[in-house]
Amino acid sequence: MFTGLIQAVGKVVKYDGNRLWVAAPFRRIKLGESISIDGVCLTVAARRGKTLAFDVGKETRRITTLGNGMAGSRVNLERALRVGDRIGGHWVSGHVEKTGLVRKVERARQNWWYTISIPAALRRFVVAKGSLTVDGISLTVASYRAGNARIMIIPYTLSHTTLRDKKVGDRVNLEPDLLAKYAVR
Repeated sequence: MFTGLIQAVGKVVKYDGNRLWVAAPFRRIKLGESISIDGVCLTVAARRGKTLAFDVGKETRRITTLGNGMAGSRVNLERALRVGDRIGGHWVSGHVEKTGLVRKVERARQNWWYTISIPAALRRFVVAKGSLTVDGISLTVASYRAGNARIMIIPYTLSHTTLRDKKVGDRVNLEPDLLAKYAVR
């Protein structure tokens, strides 16, 4: 379980389609630990110094942006919650369901506005003022219309995540709010 509050940005060192190696600034990482990589919950399978290895399965490659992992790209990182940790974002499982497309990026004073297309299968879980995880980041949907979520990004989030790297047409990992899914079910 995660909160969607990104703790660090790592760099993909190597990716052969099955094993993903990421340079991460975390200390005391144990084999078997869960870490969110761009919103995808993965297990630390190996470690070489500060470089961590994760096995990426076929389904994960199919559903997420990790199917296109390129050496040198930056990724959002978050370690799993521990009992007693504060939850400043929202409940995030790390189970990405679909990808969306960045449709528009606009600057408004010191903030940025991102418009992200939401796939039909996830639309019933997205509401204005509700939570949505984008590349592992807990975000609030400012408005939602015609399958597009409009999200305001504050300067801190922009400078401490990979959102600043995203351009119109880029795919992003999406995980709808877990509580919304239960409520609809």
